[in-house]
Order: sequence, then C-alpha cells, then structure tokens
Amino acid sequence: MSNSRFDAEGFYSALDSVRQARRLTWKQIAAQAGVAASTLTRMGQGKRPDIDGLAALASWSNLDVSSFYRPREMSARNVEPLAEITALLRGDKNLSGEGAIALENMLKSAYEHLRRDADGDET
Repeated sequence: MSNSRFDAEGFYSALDSVRQARRLTWKQIAAQAGVAASTLTRMGQGKRPDIDGLAALASWSNLDVSSFYRPREMSARNVEPLAEITALLRGDKNLSGEGAIALENMLKSAYEHLRRDADGDET
C-alpha cells in the first residue's frame, strides 16, 4: 500500500491560482488544456480528475503533480512548509522584493497562529 495520497483539493487550488494569474475563466482553461469543462466542475466539488485530465491540466498549468502527493503521516514530511513558501515567494518574478517579504511575514504570522502542535491541537 502506498504511504502517500494525492491532494486533489490542493491541486485544484493551485490550478485556480494559475487561472487567476492568467485572468482566465474555467471554460477557457478547459478549452486550452483539452479537458471537458465537467472535469473542472467535478474537481471543484472535491472529486479527483482521471489520469488523462490530470496530465492535461498539469501540462497546461506547468504544475508539478508530484508536489501534491502528501505523506499519510505528517511526521514523514521532512521539508518545512514555510521554507518552501518563502523560497517560492522570493523567486516570484511578479513580486518586488518588498512585496515578497510582506507576504512572507503575513503568512508566517498566520501560520504560527493557526498551526497545530504535535498532538494535533491548535496553538
């Protein structure tokens, strides 16, 4: 049995971020990616795309599908999420250095406020 699962909701959320950045409608995405609009509708309802739809959407969006595989146990994760986010923000060509730092600070503050401790309780 696999020790990871595909985060379909996370993929859909990232796809929505690409959609917003490119100022497109879901219908336009379906046409450009070569998937049925109903595939995107089902994904928006929390369902997983079929493998062909996933491949087409990943190719169209340039999203790395492997980034959406999550370990079944969070303790198996070695990379700190905030470190990944910081690197992405600072490498974003659409943000100024000051803008990246401002977003980083907001996210760090929110993350610290909302993160769960080792027992699963929010701190």
